[in-house]
Amino acid sequence: MKQLLVIGIGAGNPDYITMQAVKALNQVDVFFLMDKGQSKDKLIDLRREICDRYITDPDYRFAEAHCPERERGDVDYTSAVVDLNQAKQQTFERMINEELSDGQCGGFLVWGDPALYDSTVRILQSILAESRCEFEFEVIPGITSVQALAAQHKVPLNTIGRSIEITTGRRLAAGKVSDSDSLVVMLDAEDSYHHVADPQTQIYWGAYLGTPDEILISGKLGEVADEIERVRKAARAEHGWIMDTYLLRKP
Repeated sequence: MKQLLVIGIGAGNPDYITMQAVKALNQVDVFFLMDKGQSKDKLIDLRREICDRYITDPDYRFAEAHCPERERGDVDYTSAVVDLNQAKQQTFERMINEELSDGQCGGFLVWGDPALYDSTVRILQSILAESRCEFEFEVIPGITSVQALAAQHKVPLNTIGRSIEITTGRRLAAGKVSDSDSLVVMLDAEDSYHHVADPQTQIYWGAYLGTPDEILISGKLGEVADEIERVRKAARAEHGWIMDTYLLRKP
């Protein structure tokens, strides 16, 4: 039987790797890497650095494939994501069948944590459900950008005894959020914090968390929203990509 490990590698800092993840890394024979283009080479480089740092027996190899991209523009978002995951499923299935022998262990190195806004586990479950590929898999949790954001800003995610919500920029812009005191926003490509009505709302924003390129800005939305938009745009132009997360807290 083939074995797969879905390993959360944290939000960018190799020191975020847990001891459980280190043990898992040392079991893997083949690491599956999804190439997202030259602008995101740093994401692949970090994965290679983590393997080099923590694996004691270098008897492993990498198998790379081009990562399918989501259709953008004037299309239904949910349908586009479903199509993307189906394309990824075909790629994953091919790699597992062609690159991994029976009795070997394959590894997926997932940015952050496999359980939060990542489809790797969902895709593997779909492959098993269709019975075209047999394997067993285990999920190893990792430190998310949400935890890294709170740590770097030195704030708790929740106020005492109150709830938090984790959502997307798309849902924030559409007003589809709860009345939680604390709102964590991920996957925001459109500066959706501008849709928050109260300028006294506190924002804790971070990009490239845990990496040497990390940027942190905090303050009242009415005072820092334009600065965040300007800094974000400049950083994306410089690096060709951006990963950012922010916490909104009611006054």
